[in-house]
Amino acid sequence: MTEFGPLISTSELAANLSQFKIIDGSWRMLGNGNAIEHYDQEHIPGAVFFDIDKIAYQETDLPHMLPPPGQFAEGVGALGITAHDTIVVYDEAGIFSAARVWWSFRAMGHQNIAVLDGGLPKWKRENNPVTDQKTEITPAEYQPTPTPARYAFASDVRDALGAGVAVVDARPADRFAARAPEPRPGLRSGHMPGALNLPTSAVVDANTGQMRPPEEIRSAFSALGVDPEARVITSCGSGVTAAILSLALETIGARNHAVYDGSWAEWGDEKNDEQLFPVVD
Repeated sequence: MTEFGPLISTSELAANLSQFKIIDGSWRMLGNGNAIEHYDQEHIPGAVFFDIDKIAYQETDLPHMLPPPGQFAEGVGALGITAHDTIVVYDEAGIFSAARVWWSFRAMGHQNIAVLDGGLPKWKRENNPVTDQKTEITPAEYQPTPTPARYAFASDVRDALGAGVAVVDARPADRFAARAPEPRPGLRSGHMPGALNLPTSAVVDANTGQMRPPEEIRSAFSALGVDPEARVITSCGSGVTAAILSLALETIGARNHAVYDGSWAEWGDEKNDEQLFPVVD
């Protein structure tokens, strides 16, 4: 299959359910319960659960960082997924953490993967099936082909800001402008000098949980002075909603974008050298 994704409709998935490997990529902020408990209660038939906090680089204090290729391959292979599978990933919110799972696979070179537009809420609104039955998994071998252009480090962000490359922050406007504190302790308020703010509400309809139409997405980036066809680095609090902006760019045909994996959890750390990690409000 070619040119699959980056989104798939609920109707297309329902009509072709057996053709895909399905992943529940739900995730919740601390204090909001554990998404896997909801998965155990109800999930799309055949879905496996991708835990972004476990299939992650564990040798860091930063949350759910993209793991090395070998660790990613081990975690994904244990879910019965190969590099040749066509994957549909969804989450319990609509379009939220599924975008992070999508990006993780794309960063590892996986081509045929799509996010379910509207996620589990839309799937259930249309009376499609859910189950609490455990999905039987046959472990598989996954062969990643890392794509470094898909992810950015702090040094890449510094270079981008210095060269006038767009760095777009998906955090809510009040956090970006230091009018509201960060939810994680130990982080400064504000944003990177030169970064732009585009909350995910600009690209995802909060009422339906679906990606907004392409013309609205283009308009949202254009209003910031961002050329979607040029290099764009997306950022957020911890690399989850940044992936939503990258997914939005992908839906309008833009391909030259990367997620700053460390995001504000790294850049805003109070322990950082302020010369290397400057913050403005």
